[in-house]
Amino acid sequence: MTATTSRSQALYERALRVLPGGVSRNTVLRRPHPLYAVKGAGCRVTDIEGVTRLDFANNMASLIHGHAHPAIVEAVQQQLARGTAFTMATEIEVQFAELLCARVPGFEQIRFVNSGTEAVMTCLKAARAFTGRPKIAKVEGAYHGLYDYAEVSQTAQPENWGEVARPRSVPVAQGTPPGVLAEVVVLPFNDAAAALALLEQQAQELACVLVDPMPHRVGLVAATDSFIAALRQWTRRHGVLLVFDEVITFRSEYGGAQQWFPVTPDLTALGKMIGGGFPVGAIAGRRDVMEVLNPLTEPVRLPHSGTFSANPITMTAGMAAMQQFERAAVDELNHRGAAARRIIAEAIRGAGIPACVTGAGSMFRIHLKPTPPKNYRESYIGAAEMRRLRALLDYLLAHGILLIGTGTGTLSTPMTDNDLDQLGEALAGGFRAIRDLMTTRHD
Repeated sequence: MTATTSRSQALYERALRVLPGGVSRNTVLRRPHPLYAVKGAGCRVTDIEGVTRLDFANNMASLIHGHAHPAIVEAVQQQLARGTAFTMATEIEVQFAELLCARVPGFEQIRFVNSGTEAVMTCLKAARAFTGRPKIAKVEGAYHGLYDYAEVSQTAQPENWGEVARPRSVPVAQGTPPGVLAEVVVLPFNDAAAALALLEQQAQELACVLVDPMPHRVGLVAATDSFIAALRQWTRRHGVLLVFDEVITFRSEYGGAQQWFPVTPDLTALGKMIGGGFPVGAIAGRRDVMEVLNPLTEPVRLPHSGTFSANPITMTAGMAAMQQFERAAVDELNHRGAAARRIIAEAIRGAGIPACVTGAGSMFRIHLKPTPPKNYRESYIGAAEMRRLRALLDYLLAHGILLIGTGTGTLSTPMTDNDLDQLGEALAGGFRAIRDLMTTRHD
């Protein structure tokens, strides 16, 4: 390593030899190299260069209490001394299931898995097993993990996304079987009339409608009451399951973002923050639907297992995290989330640039466009906007603020009003820098 080579650059050069692209998850890749964390405490994370930043990324919204929360650390340390995984069930699995089911009226039963992707996949397979039908419907552009069917349309672009009222099923990964695309109905977001028209054409073949109450990739804009109500009425009438993906949004309310709507989904996919910082997923919902996973029935409609599902470390960390996220903590964090969005809006007005902020609960997303998007197509980031966004994220990083690469931020319970002030000051400078960039490049 030369005097001008950073430790991060040297580490990345080593990583490139043994990891495709030098990383194991694309979200940490940035130019000219990833940041490498060495420790985190509360709402701050320190990299191997010794730089400490205010962390609004929170490992892609999964850390509700920030880093190394004392109650979680103590509980996990105690469990580590007793063992990390067994070919036996553990009491903590039952206790954690009881806690989550008591928290949400629609959670009659729950089963734990290892990631949000696995949770969504299990929901879709359970819906097929329950209904005996093959197809699923999902919102255009919505991210639901890596399962072939769930990721359809996730990266659709203007040249291939088709008509507004009839979005195309667009693959993400090269080599996706054509049969996968044929089994997925893509719905325009928050357009009940257009969505129902598409659903009607597939009513006899649909197993479920999958929807995120506030999809991140669609703009972090909440679904409207009328859209969700229309989906609920239609699915109930046709014997189709309504599945909520709350892997990200469960942090939004004491009982998840589904509290926002006067409906109850049949199944809910969970993940991220319920694991207390450890890999986790869960599928929860109606008892009769969850029965397809029951190994005591004959025949078993959906055989399911997993070596690390409900492992006691994750269950212990998750239990401690959720016990610390009671109603008062949820309300306080959401109050700060609203304050953060006001601060961002003020910084935008001060800089006089075409930008806006969306979000709810403890989340926000900055859009470098003049008005809040209403759907995936309006939130789509073109080349000029992407240059501005990258410049903004680089500015924030240099000024001590870490956001998710889409311009999204999530709050954690250790954050204070002073932390929000720091965010506002950095954004004010960042937006001015964007204004100068737009003037120079005429973007």
